[in-house]
Amino acid sequence: MYYTIKETRAALKSGETTSEKLVRSAVETFEKDKSAPIPLNAFIELYEDAVEKAQAADKEIEAARAAGNIDKLFEEKPLLGIPFANKDNINSKGHRLTCASKILEGYVAPYNATVIDRLEKAGAIALGRCNQDEFAMGSSTEYSSYGPTRNPINREFVSGGSSGGSAAAVAANQALFGLGTETGGSVRLPASYCGIYGLKPTYGVLSRWGVVAYGSSLDQVGILGHTPSDIAEPLSLMCGVDMYDDTSADLPEGKTLNKLEALSDAEFKALKIAIPKQFLKTEGADPDVVKCFEETRKWFTDKGATVEEVDLPILDASIAAYYVIALSEAASNLSRFDGIRYGRRVDDGHGYDELYVKTRSEGFGPEVKRRIVIGNYVLSEQFSGDTYKKGMTVRARIQREVAAVFEKYDIILCPTCPTAAFKLGAKVDSPLEMYLSDLYTTFVNLARIPSINVPAGRTGADNMPIGMQFAGAMFSEKKILRLAQNWENDHAGCGIAVKE
Repeated sequence: MYYTIKETRAALKSGETTSEKLVRSAVETFEKDKSAPIPLNAFIELYEDAVEKAQAADKEIEAARAAGNIDKLFEEKPLLGIPFANKDNINSKGHRLTCASKILEGYVAPYNATVIDRLEKAGAIALGRCNQDEFAMGSSTEYSSYGPTRNPINREFVSGGSSGGSAAAVAANQALFGLGTETGGSVRLPASYCGIYGLKPTYGVLSRWGVVAYGSSLDQVGILGHTPSDIAEPLSLMCGVDMYDDTSADLPEGKTLNKLEALSDAEFKALKIAIPKQFLKTEGADPDVVKCFEETRKWFTDKGATVEEVDLPILDASIAAYYVIALSEAASNLSRFDGIRYGRRVDDGHGYDELYVKTRSEGFGPEVKRRIVIGNYVLSEQFSGDTYKKGMTVRARIQREVAAVFEKYDIILCPTCPTAAFKLGAKVDSPLEMYLSDLYTTFVNLARIPSINVPAGRTGADNMPIGMQFAGAMFSEKKILRLAQNWENDHAGCGIAVKE
């Protein structure tokens, strides 16, 4: 069993293992889990052509080894033969894509998302599609038409959401790394709950072409992995401008991330860390999370960094602004799922209006309906000139004030979530409680900055993972990943998969 990309690549190069063995092992684990009394339910399905692609990769490796140019081959295709997990809202050509919703049953992706295309050109193999909250709307992966994904640490608990399937697959060692998406914390939150690393990059660094939209101005592809290097390498291969996405952007030094090194002692001691006072006063924060946060803060000071508290009152409005903007954009984006153009159709022959109403009523789950109704309410004639514009005004102010913080500081430090993972069913009937899971994460999406979750400890009672996040200025991915590597060096194996 291999836990990192580096280990796996070395084993493939030496012939210690093959890509086919890796993929078949994943298939066996998937089939065994499906029949388990309490299935993990991380993958919805494994792609039928994954074994075939693995066999093709093995032939390339064998030929290169025989010719004596194995190193050259892996320089050209650094992820050759390495399987990864894909979220069910990212297009993979020729494979089903449903966003965990009944309304897209049977839909087959006609093309690859740019991120998938770039990974496949680097030799990586898309293993299968992972479970998620329906249309990425949720914080626990309980709002899925395929049933919930469970936490591999303890299957009585949630895996987080909406990218809970990808996080659970990585944490359970069913995949070496995974792709997720997030609009307000849906990569970092499950990474925290499952005890692995999870990166939300700067908005635009990873193309959204081929990713089903939730809130277009907030959506971002993210990466989940066992170590910072397992995130940095795929990021270096996927980042950059995409002609199909006008919001895409180049990442300075992005191509150098494949050789990630921790910050030097001198660089670390020069760091200035900001802690928002607003996050120190959070009501309902778990005492174990607070304790873990203080230990993380002490780690920074013990290593010589400067840690200071800053006042950012606008953060108190981040949850409200986020949901106003996200739900308004979701209502607009989901209007295309009407039963006429693609996906599920419920047609009793009574006309288009009846078809439209019945298809959406039967196709969408309760949480998606809730968000569509709220979004349309916000966008209704009497509110669109007030509520939505106020949300956008607050967002602009958050961007300005957070950018001002980074003129003086290198990193914003805070917990990823006020609590560790909760038990299945605990919040599914309380939308407000579920929404507050994003308390520490939404400001990052509103400010369009990068942030990484690092596994930082466990709760006392249930031994569930706790995550902390390092947020940096726009396009500072390299800095926060190098800092995460310092963390990994001092907490070796903190993000390594569960050994079952």
